[in-house]
Amino acid sequence: MGKRRKVTIIGAGHVGATAAQRLAEKALADVVLVDLEPDMPQGKSLYLWESALIYGYDSRLSGTADYEATAGSDIIVITSGIARKPGMSRDDLLRVNAKIVKEVTEQSVKHSPDAILIVVSNPLDAMTYVAYRSSGFPKERVMGMAGVLDSARFRSFLAMALNVSVETIQTIVLGGHGDSMVPLPRSTTVAGIPIMDFISKERLDTIVQRTRDGGAEIVKLLKTGSAYYAPSAAIVEMVESIMKDKNKILPCSALCKGEYGLDDVFIGVPLQLGSGGIEKILEVALTSEEQKALQSSAETVQSLCKTVDQALYS
Repeated sequence: MGKRRKVTIIGAGHVGATAAQRLAEKALADVVLVDLEPDMPQGKSLYLWESALIYGYDSRLSGTADYEATAGSDIIVITSGIARKPGMSRDDLLRVNAKIVKEVTEQSVKHSPDAILIVVSNPLDAMTYVAYRSSGFPKERVMGMAGVLDSARFRSFLAMALNVSVETIQTIVLGGHGDSMVPLPRSTTVAGIPIMDFISKERLDTIVQRTRDGGAEIVKLLKTGSAYYAPSAAIVEMVESIMKDKNKILPCSALCKGEYGLDDVFIGVPLQLGSGGIEKILEVALTSEEQKALQSSAETVQSLCKTVDQALYS
């Protein structure tokens, strides 16, 4: 009998548990949910397993606080971290989550030295940098989930505005995950037709800004907590491309080493995702304005990483 594929999800909150559900329902792998909250990951994994017969999947699910149970994972998804609390500065959040991501990365890679890491914790690009430094893994096996989610938001808002199927809209969002993200309207099409044939620049600019504010909009509507349905779907799209060696072109946070004129910074760029992780970073021609926006986004990420270096590695 062949070895079963295994995905470990660290952090069994809304994002982690919903990602586990989607992975199991697609029968992509067995799933281990890790969380320090007593009994919670065990309860969620058991509940998901109890629905397997009804939904028709054979993926095994388990919950634990013990990293030994994650041994031999093909992919490790890191969702750990706290949400920003009242009175907490962005730097405070950065330092707290950096320590959490450093610890969980070190614990998990000890038991799965050949795994591929997908980081979801915020601030995303800086936390991907922490996982990269803490794991010692090659850059091909460490990436952050951001652009897939941001591009999905952009596509969904455009589909709503135009009243067309979201499947007909193709676009890409580059840059850091946050206010400095760089949507590319110039590369956005509806069934291969340029988006500008369908919508005014003013209306498009409004949708671009809504994309940048997508996470904040969800937080405001929910009152408590943050987004998890779309982020979990984005995680699964990345996992599936890797597990099935689909070589999908997806925008994710990756370590640039000269690509786009950027050096030693994790930033959202188009990747070819296959069984080895990042098979290739694709460089697309940018206008001077787009390049300037990407450079500015990278500088924002680099300033966060300097804070991380002082907090963890100095």
